[in-house]
Amino acid sequence: MIRVCIVDDQQLMRTGFEMILDAQDDMEVVAMASNGREGLERVRQARPHVVLMDIRMPEMDGLEATRHIADDDDLSSRVLILTTFDLDSYVYDAIRAGASGFLLKDCPADELLRAIRLIANGEALLAPSVTRTLIEEFARHAPDQPVAASRAVESLTARETEVWQLMARGLSNQEIADALILGETTVKTHVSRVLMKLGVRDRVQAVVAAYENGVIRPGDTG
Repeated sequence: MIRVCIVDDQQLMRTGFEMILDAQDDMEVVAMASNGREGLERVRQARPHVVLMDIRMPEMDGLEATRHIADDDDLSSRVLILTTFDLDSYVYDAIRAGASGFLLKDCPADELLRAIRLIANGEALLAPSVTRTLIEEFARHAPDQPVAASRAVESLTARETEVWQLMARGLSNQEIADALILGETTVKTHVSRVLMKLGVRDRVQAVVAAYENGVIRPGDTG
C-alpha cells in the first residue's frame, strides 16, 4: 500500500483528495494537515511514502515544510507539490527544496494517481503544462557563466552526460532512448548512474544540478 499524507489549508481539497485516494486498492491516506507545521508533525508520525503538499498555507508554507522533510535523514517521504498556479513563483524554490514532483490541483484524477504511484516508486514528475515554464525559471536563475565542474560531474561518462542533458530538457526515458537510438532499459541504467554519481534524489534534482553546473544553458531548452 502507498501511504499518503495530505497537507492543504482547504478542508474541501483535503476531503476531495482523500476520497479519490482511499478508493484505490493500492493507496491509503494515513494523515492530513491544514498547514505546513502540522503537516511536518504528521509526516514524522505517520511516515507516509508520498506527501501531497500545497504551497501557500498559514503558519508554515509548503516550501518550508518540504525543505524540512527533504533535509531529515530519518524521513524517506517524497513530496508532490500541488497548486492552483501553473506559474507559481514558489515552484522553482520548492523543487530546489527537495520536492519530487509538481502538479496543478485541477489535473484529472487519473493524472494525480499516476503521479503518486510514480513518486512512490522513486521516480519524479513535472506536469507537462509547467515543465517548460520551470525549465525557463531554472535558466533565469542559472549563472551567466558555468561554474567550475565538480568531481561528481567530471565522473560522468560522455554518454551519461548526454543523457543528463536530455533529462534536463524534460525528456522521458523513452524520448531519450529515441533521441540517442538506445534501448529504454539502457537509458534507465544511465539515468540511475547519473543520479548516483551526482548524489541527487531524483530526476527533478538532476535538472537543478544541470543548470547549476552549466551543463545545459537557456539556449539548449528548445
